[in-house]
Amino acid sequence: MIDRLTEQLAQTEARFLGLEASLSDPSVASDPPKYAAAMKEYRRLTPVMEKLRALRQAESNAAEAVRLLDETSDPELRELASAELKSARAETESLSRELTVLLLPHDPNDEKNVLVEIRAGAGGEEAALFAADLYRMYCMYAAANGFRTAMMSQTPTELGGFRAVVFRVEGEGAYSRLRFESGVHRVQRVPSTESQGRIQTSTATVAVLPEAEEIEVEINPADLVFESCKSSGAGGQHINKTESAVRLTHKPTGIVVECQEERSQFKNKDKALQMLRTILYDRARRERDEQVAADRRGQVGTGDRSEKIRTYNFPQNRVTDHRIGLTLHSLDSFINGRIEAMLDALATAETAKRLAAEAEETEN
Repeated sequence: MIDRLTEQLAQTEARFLGLEASLSDPSVASDPPKYAAAMKEYRRLTPVMEKLRALRQAESNAAEAVRLLDETSDPELRELASAELKSARAETESLSRELTVLLLPHDPNDEKNVLVEIRAGAGGEEAALFAADLYRMYCMYAAANGFRTAMMSQTPTELGGFRAVVFRVEGEGAYSRLRFESGVHRVQRVPSTESQGRIQTSTATVAVLPEAEEIEVEINPADLVFESCKSSGAGGQHINKTESAVRLTHKPTGIVVECQEERSQFKNKDKALQMLRTILYDRARRERDEQVAADRRGQVGTGDRSEKIRTYNFPQNRVTDHRIGLTLHSLDSFINGRIEAMLDALATAETAKRLAAEAEETEN
């Protein structure tokens, strides 16, 4: 193993053993927030320790094979030892690469829940219908992978589309899986509203925001303008007749959020505050990232909402991610939530870029 990896593993092992000791400490066990934080980090480091133990075993096997080659002249034993040495060295190299990936800096947002905001872009009603298709796609992906979704805010159209929709995806690792979905999504298809059979290009923007906890963003009540109003939408029996909808304006930033999903004004206000906290947290996070150019250099894309990231071509049944140049000829299943292959490819591309950047930094 290279010296840098050895040093990182030593530090990680020391931290892991410290966490192990603290988890059995009565003072930590009696403090739920402290215990939960320690257990979360312990679980994150456990795969590293498992790989480290396997690496040490492989190194031990290689050393034993070398010793046997030095001490014996028996042809059969030497052949067995040579095969064992080759296998152990290959396993050592493989485990070292895996550990290098596991030891890459951890994004503290990776395990968080997310708020996903989808807005219709260019294309009128067809863009709104595409926004609804993307919402359905993410909900189907979430359901198939053990995540839970909850509607936060929506502005529907009469034809079943969305001018805008905000929903929550809850579950461990939600942000790490969906983080690269932010950007402009483009669709090419014959709209249901098209009578001449012409293909139309429309867009929708997606923003994936790591959900902020109350302790992470402090909001001064004096900075808020609270308004209540009647719910609006395409109509139907679920539209409230009372003023239960909520609109919050954050005076320092001018950010406005609305929520009308609950029949209770109190619940709508609580959801609106959660959306506002998340937007403010995301703004602060982006400002911080812009100050650290090296962090941006290692990402698959900027994550900016103005960046065109993907095209959904229905006539050719293909979906193309422009950041990594990957095309899948399975749009029919992709739009029904089977997006794992694309998400995996994006994560792999980001890891490769981060490893290359780290290797360059080490050389310099």
